[in-house]
Amino acid sequence: MNGDTNIQCLKGIGEKTYNGFKKLGVETVDSLITMYPRYYLTYEDPVLLSELTAGERAAVQVRITSDVNIRYVRGLKIVSCLGKDSSGTMTFTWFNMPYLKKQIHRGEDYIFVGTPVFKNGRLMMEHPEIFKEEDYSAKQQTLQPVYPLTSGITNKTVSKAVMQTEEYIKGIREYLPEQILKKYRPMDYSEAIWNVHFPRDKQTLVEAKKRLIFDEFFIFMAGMNLMKQEHREEKNRYPIPVCGEADRLIQSLPYELTGAQKRALLEMQKDLMGEKVMNRLVQGDVGSGKTILAVILLLMCAKAGYQGVLMAPTEVLASQHYETFQELLGPFGVSAALLTGSVKAKEKREIYQGIKNHEYDIVIGTHALIQDAVEYDRLALVITDEQHRFGVRQREILSKKGKEPHVLVMSATPIPRTLAIIMYGDLDVSVIDELPKNRLPIKNCVVNQSYRPNAYRFMEKQVAEGRQIYIICPMVEESEAMEGENVIQYANMLREQFPPSIQIGVLHGKMKPKEKQKIMDEFSECSIQILVSTTVIEVGVNVPNATVMMVENAERFGLAQLHQLRGRVGRGEHQSYCIFMSGVKKKETMERLEVLNKSNDGFYIANQDLKLRGPGDFFGVRQSGMMDFVLADIYTNADLLKQASDAVHQLCEEEFDFSTLKNSRLEKQISLANRI
Repeated sequence: MNGDTNIQCLKGIGEKTYNGFKKLGVETVDSLITMYPRYYLTYEDPVLLSELTAGERAAVQVRITSDVNIRYVRGLKIVSCLGKDSSGTMTFTWFNMPYLKKQIHRGEDYIFVGTPVFKNGRLMMEHPEIFKEEDYSAKQQTLQPVYPLTSGITNKTVSKAVMQTEEYIKGIREYLPEQILKKYRPMDYSEAIWNVHFPRDKQTLVEAKKRLIFDEFFIFMAGMNLMKQEHREEKNRYPIPVCGEADRLIQSLPYELTGAQKRALLEMQKDLMGEKVMNRLVQGDVGSGKTILAVILLLMCAKAGYQGVLMAPTEVLASQHYETFQELLGPFGVSAALLTGSVKAKEKREIYQGIKNHEYDIVIGTHALIQDAVEYDRLALVITDEQHRFGVRQREILSKKGKEPHVLVMSATPIPRTLAIIMYGDLDVSVIDELPKNRLPIKNCVVNQSYRPNAYRFMEKQVAEGRQIYIICPMVEESEAMEGENVIQYANMLREQFPPSIQIGVLHGKMKPKEKQKIMDEFSECSIQILVSTTVIEVGVNVPNATVMMVENAERFGLAQLHQLRGRVGRGEHQSYCIFMSGVKKKETMERLEVLNKSNDGFYIANQDLKLRGPGDFFGVRQSGMMDFVLADIYTNADLLKQASDAVHQLCEEEFDFSTLKNSRLEKQISLANRI
């Protein structure tokens, strides 16, 4: 067995199970062992019923005070009983488990472990695990991994499959350079891989995750350094001067560029006419006006006789950019093409030919822009929007489609300066830290779920005034391990709350690109008044008439991502509002969300996020973050990011060769950095 061996060689993985794993991106042994658990279930000491909090998993020790009851609702067998301790009584329910009637007995003591929910005005526990006291003490010593799952794949399926790779894992050779191992003394790589799946205890798990998080950062930083070394001395092959058309475009805008936009534009224009190729990052808060700067630069590029490309992370955003560019640059005789994965094969071939023949000055698209079939003619400027969504290699492949083109990466993710210096130290950085003057500040509120009826009344009033609403739910599938608000069920529930005249739409990441585009078009045209969505709308979507954003279970997101979501409103002339609804009443959770209540400044929020989140929680659910690492998070693991950065700089100073045969696994890992 080796890392490239297909997992179908493992016992218990037939065709159906294999197809389930494929949906999760797992086909080989290496991809299986690096499909890390999302979080771990721990088994803590029981607490009193009166100490329970909705949404927080806990153990309780109760005596059963009723017979086990079974009732039938819409085909479901609902099993329930009452249990009490010295502080009160609670209802416990299970679904489609009628055999529990013979296992749970009135008058006996049990320990139930689960997540309390608030229903019909009182707390209850649904589907708790059941233990007798003598069994629970042994369970308390364990950590149970919970994996990302799909239909037909259970946690047990994954654990059984990984268990069969033990011999291969134990035989993996250490791939970090010896001098780094001596300096930082991390857990051995193979030991870390094994213990992240089967941790002996909490401390072992902490050390295992520290090692793997260090590796993620190290691989990312090594890839970034290789890029920087390649670009550092490149001469400017494509001088792009400021043209009269660019000045006329700026004059024709219905608003004046802010001081920060003018400053950033001047910095980029100097780069384009300088001796060396441009390699710049533009950081701008949500709604600060980065896109118009990209339009101006690509107009200059086209008028200088070159081609330029803009790569967006989603088809919805690419289509939106395309429409903007058509509207603004069409009058100047600039031709643009839209190239995405969902373009039909015949049309795609025609676009490829048009790009090669320079029939298009500007090409806008997604990952389709870096396919082998795409050949450019005098590609001089490469712009990637929301660069944290692209891996190092993806950006590199795109820039290599031309001969040392100028590279501009744009991000609406304000990263604290201390982290930005580590991650992008050798890049020139422009910061747009000023919003357009005509924007009304967004009004925010942080509330718990008891406020929901008031929120719905407010939304109905806003819709009556002609406005539109976003509601964000964290998850899409019922099968996901946490009790997330399911967008489809949630939308159905909303249809019962609001009058039929209010059209409610659904958007989530598992929809096909054309389905997503259709929904966004209907929302943009106001055919849909309320859009229930997962975070697929967080990047760049622009509907000025949308004035209310409500985020359910806001505690599950990092502050930076919540700020990104909030940026979908406040884009028009009307007052906008953002409601952050927490499913947890913990003091520290509400305090963290209060940062958003106090400020609309993304750079301030990013710095507060760094201070508040502190060292990572190695057992709980990883918050949705802004950088798409697997385990790592630039905020909670900032100390490991600094270590990894220092390690890479040390190797660069020693002129270490990352591509030597001895370090082939390391080089392979760096080449896989597009997963990040």
